[in-house]
Amino acid sequence: MAETQQAERNDEADESRALARREARDERRAARLAKRIGAFARRHGGAEGQLAYLGQSGTRIVLVGEDGGWGDLVAPTHAIASSAAEKAGLTLHESFDGEFAAKVRTGPYEWKRMAGLQLGGREA
Repeated sequence: MAETQQAERNDEADESRALARREARDERRAARLAKRIGAFARRHGGAEGQLAYLGQSGTRIVLVGEDGGWGDLVAPTHAIASSAAEKAGLTLHESFDGEFAAKVRTGPYEWKRMAGLQLGGREA
């Protein structure tokens, strides 16, 4: 009986340590993403964002700078993406439309990629 109780306490302690390690790892991931979001915001005079769920792949953090520049990052979970956005002070939008989407400025590269088939496919 005492051995069983001791084994259960050891299992609980192991689970507690594993949970603490996962939480610490997630905090480090969020901090690294927040650092990258901050760098993007500094390069583009500020930034706003939107979180897009990707399924098992994680969550995409879509970034749009005040100058119209855009980019994205992928976090392994929605919780990590939300934490990173909060740490970076990123203003989040519910959807990518309206005034938020209108801020995006696309260049010749994007237009060529979007019109690839009309311009003759990949070779164009």
